[in-house]
Amino acid sequence: MRIPFDQLQAEFKRVLIGLNFSADKAEKCATIFASNSLDGVYTHGLNRFPVFVQHVKDGLVKPDAEPVREAGMGAIEQWNGNYGPGMLNAGTCMAQAIQLAHDNGIGCVAIKNTNHWMRGGTYGWQAAEAGYIGICFTNTIANLPPWGGLDPRLGNNPLVIAVPRKNGHVVLDMAISQYAVGKLYQYQAKNEALPLPGGYDSEGKLSTDATAILQSQRLLPVGFWKGSGLSLILDLLATVLSGGNSTAKVTATGKEAGISQVFICIKPQSDEHTASLIEEIITYTKTSTPEQDGGTISYPGENTLLTRQRNLKEGVLVDEKIWNTVLGL
Repeated sequence: MRIPFDQLQAEFKRVLIGLNFSADKAEKCATIFASNSLDGVYTHGLNRFPVFVQHVKDGLVKPDAEPVREAGMGAIEQWNGNYGPGMLNAGTCMAQAIQLAHDNGIGCVAIKNTNHWMRGGTYGWQAAEAGYIGICFTNTIANLPPWGGLDPRLGNNPLVIAVPRKNGHVVLDMAISQYAVGKLYQYQAKNEALPLPGGYDSEGKLSTDATAILQSQRLLPVGFWKGSGLSLILDLLATVLSGGNSTAKVTATGKEAGISQVFICIKPQSDEHTASLIEEIITYTKTSTPEQDGGTISYPGENTLLTRQRNLKEGVLVDEKIWNTVLGL
């Protein structure tokens, strides 16, 4: 089932205004949710919207809260999100990191007491569209076991790195698990097997069964022990730089709220030499022989642009059951 982007956005805005969001905030949040689905990140667009609504109703997300700057030293600042909508806090922090990079060549904004930012790539695209290199990451509630462990003690802490490029920005948006939790739920809903093992079943065997992996709570980190180490480091950086909650403290509350995030911007050289270096890397990568006949080699963010174009033309692909749930909110 496909829905026009404007209709999707309008329904999100309607629901949010009913939850006491100002018209401006409702518009911004609705645009982010709709844009996530438009770009093919359905797990953090329509599919995530009912969860966000419930978090607002539960008081975990405060519609009228505003982020505030609490400390700064040169190109580094600390902010407090005051439990406001995570995507609005994130957009504000990335905008401030861009301004710091404009003034200093580099900028870093760390925020505490914020909420889920939905698709992390949103803020990578934001930096790239402004002509800046963007790096951002967040901690989460514990949902990933450390390497060699059975119990979740690490966050599936997303990492985003974006590089501006004239012919299509390069935007890496990755979870630390082989498959993000939202993606596992998507495969579960469709009763489809994962293309590659994404975690372990209750017997400790690698599995392509999303339901078995979700039940065991043993997601497979990317790079095995390397992904486990990366998750730990990202939690350390987000917590230390923001002065906020660690994955351990967030998990102790039982709710994924009050998390910590970091937004870094770097002002690149804007000249033909820099552009040629980027094209050299992209072009060389694409010279690899495709694994399958008719296959292609894509850089991070390339397929996002293709999906965006298709969904704008044909309508945004939606889960009919979830769409009907939103219509009833």
